[in-house]
Amino acid sequence: MTVGGRRVKVVDLHAHCAIPEAAPVLANTPLASNGRSAANLIVGPDRIRAMDAQGIDVEVLSINPFWYAADRDLAARLIDLQNQKLADICRTYPDRFVALASVALQHPDLAAEQLQTAVKTLGMHGAAIGGHVNAEELSARRLDPFWAMAESLEALIFIHPQGIPEVSARLAGNGFLSNVIGNPLETTIALSHLIFDGVLDRFPRLRVAAAHGGGYLPAYSARSDQGCVAFPANCTATLKKRPTEYLKQMYFDSLVFTGEELRHLVAECGASQIVVGTDYPYPWTTTAVDHVLNTQGLSDTDRVAILGGNAARLLGIPS
Repeated sequence: MTVGGRRVKVVDLHAHCAIPEAAPVLANTPLASNGRSAANLIVGPDRIRAMDAQGIDVEVLSINPFWYAADRDLAARLIDLQNQKLADICRTYPDRFVALASVALQHPDLAAEQLQTAVKTLGMHGAAIGGHVNAEELSARRLDPFWAMAESLEALIFIHPQGIPEVSARLAGNGFLSNVIGNPLETTIALSHLIFDGVLDRFPRLRVAAAHGGGYLPAYSARSDQGCVAFPANCTATLKKRPTEYLKQMYFDSLVFTGEELRHLVAECGASQIVVGTDYPYPWTTTAVDHVLNTQGLSDTDRVAILGGNAARLLGIPS
């Protein structure tokens, strides 16, 4: 891909995968059904051909957390295997894949250790986590050891939603609302707690990225600023900045569905905070690169940053 005559390495920060070798570890456990891997989640030559067809140079691989109910022993064995196999994929295809580690966030001290091992020993670039941990918010104080480790390592933490079980009844019926509404809503809630519960004040150098354009938060962010002005009695903690200012220190993928939505995301958060996301292999988009190239109001500098420069900087890889 070239923009304005400049070669651009396109980096997809939102790409799912699965590790087939996890199945034996999960056998005869409550998580056994999660050991079955769909063919399009497995990394190999077919996937590279699909990347080439979409204009993607590098995929950042991550596994959606399904293990938050696992006890400490099972979680340790599963995560060790998955991270080793992710590292193997990246060694096999060093120019095409980098990886975000799996971590057992339900055991925060273990998750911190797993992140440190992944970054320091396996050469990984951060971790992928869900939007909640067994109905516990990511801002819970007991998760602070994990956030402290992520900050100290300058590791990128990619938040991917898992839906909101508490509202599943209202999202039943036609339209796949559990995903269409539920996933971006969960991201909105998770990011709002990171802001309002002070995680981003306690750990100001955190590198947090969110899937699906940050959910609904960037689209209606000014209401977050106005809430404590209109109802001060409901705001019991003082933040160091206005809520909307924290959007400019987080990162968001480009997986919104019109040029106007992407333009607005850039206007609210800054072009320096946006990265390409495809959600591969799920069929939300096959035109993520064209989406960035064709959005009105972006400069070539913006396009270069969004297509790959921002992600390369976050991950510490050549751009």
